[in-house]
Amino acid sequence: ITCLLAKYAKQVIAIEIDKRLVEQLHSIVPTNVTLICQDALSVDFHSLPRFTKIVSNLPFEISSPIMFKFLQSDFSVAVLIFQKDFAERLVANPKTKEYSRLTVGVSYKACCRILETVPRDCFSPKPRVDSSIVEIIPHKKPRFTVDDEQFFFELTKQLFNHRRKKIRYTIRSLYGNIEQLPYLEKRVEELTPEQIGELSDQLLPYA
Repeated sequence: ITCLLAKYAKQVIAIEIDKRLVEQLHSIVPTNVTLICQDALSVDFHSLPRFTKIVSNLPFEISSPIMFKFLQSDFSVAVLIFQKDFAERLVANPKTKEYSRLTVGVSYKACCRILETVPRDCFSPKPRVDSSIVEIIPHKKPRFTVDDEQFFFELTKQLFNHRRKKIRYTIRSLYGNIEQLPYLEKRVEELTPEQIGELSDQLLPYA
């Protein structure tokens, strides 16, 4: 993939954690490829030359943290391969079992769509699960506004930790009995990301 990208891009920055693989790649990749031997989770993306596109077949175990790290950087489009069930959570709708904290957090920052399913037989060695190719396009501004992003993300986390409880009971355990809030009789999986944002703003003065 790296060599193919190098044919079309002026510059490619490739991050690889495996030192042995990096040594092999030095003799293969074109001169317009910069190899960085490091864990992608520890790389400061803002210290790299400016990039606009991200392409990666990601290790499944870092899917969530690297996804949110990408969304903190400035890019125009990302095409990533994720485990199929992770990809389905990215694009899930409310009232489905796939709808999650991940869905809400990512949809606040970007638009996601599944481009294609990749069967496990396409890989060697063959993984135990199928994969999906996902396109991610960041919103120029967040999909909706909230008064405090950190509080919004924390509230989302707490609500989905108790997704089968009515919101009333989770709020009560965290902040006390506050009646003048919307959606108290619903469960978080019934709310759209915008509605969770609305709840966050109205709860913030009591936090």
